[in-house]
Amino acid sequence: MKFRPCIDLHDGKVKQIVGETLNTEIIENFVSEQDSAYYAELFKKDELTGGHVIMLGGGNEEAAVRALRQYPGGLQIGGGLTADNAATYLEHGASHIIVTSYIFKDGRLNEDHLAKIVAEVGKDRLVIDLSCKEKDGKWFVVTNQWKQFSDFEVNPDNVRYLEQYCVEFLVHAVDVEGKQSGIQQSLVRALADWVSIPTTYAGGARSLADMEQFDNLSGGRLDLTIGSALDIFGGSLSYKEVVAYSKAKQA
Repeated sequence: MKFRPCIDLHDGKVKQIVGETLNTEIIENFVSEQDSAYYAELFKKDELTGGHVIMLGGGNEEAAVRALRQYPGGLQIGGGLTADNAATYLEHGASHIIVTSYIFKDGRLNEDHLAKIVAEVGKDRLVIDLSCKEKDGKWFVVTNQWKQFSDFEVNPDNVRYLEQYCVEFLVHAVDVEGKQSGIQQSLVRALADWVSIPTTYAGGARSLADMEQFDNLSGGRLDLTIGSALDIFGGSLSYKEVVAYSKAKQA
């Protein structure tokens, strides 16, 4: 297990938002006075790899590019990316392209769009975001700022199918994301059993104890993103301690 950092952008600013509120009255956990390049430089200095920049809506392109240029090859990029614009972000320094809504169109997996994005960026630079919510005891990918359920169930067969087309998964546990209420334990256990490629989980982690629980539940097979809980994003969990914990786990 390793800690993967994140830079969430909204209206051109680095923020931590309760993701489910993007289409309603937005709940902002934190709005930074620092720009995206500041955090990219911090993650670069601490040699953190595989982190991601997420553009939450329009107006974030310039801020995203600043982060990518500050840490070329060190950050993935997602949020509104398609086969038409993905190559531009790779040219600006993104290590990988993250896609969700582009391939999960109108509530279902769009095989044509999946083929197009793979052809454009290559399997080895594609991360598929399987952000999901629980319904009737099953997990389903949600899109359009996490408001629309797709018919795509996150299960062993579908995970194996998508692994043919990407090099990593990113999974936001939408029910707990941004709420600092603890990790979604059943999802963590399931993902650890199902995936065979690098997979990053995001949602609910708030303490070193949560990190330890996550590592135990996943058997060290998954990586972890922490956002709102970190002191660099207005929370109480020490970023430095998280980095040290992660590096100790990898040693």
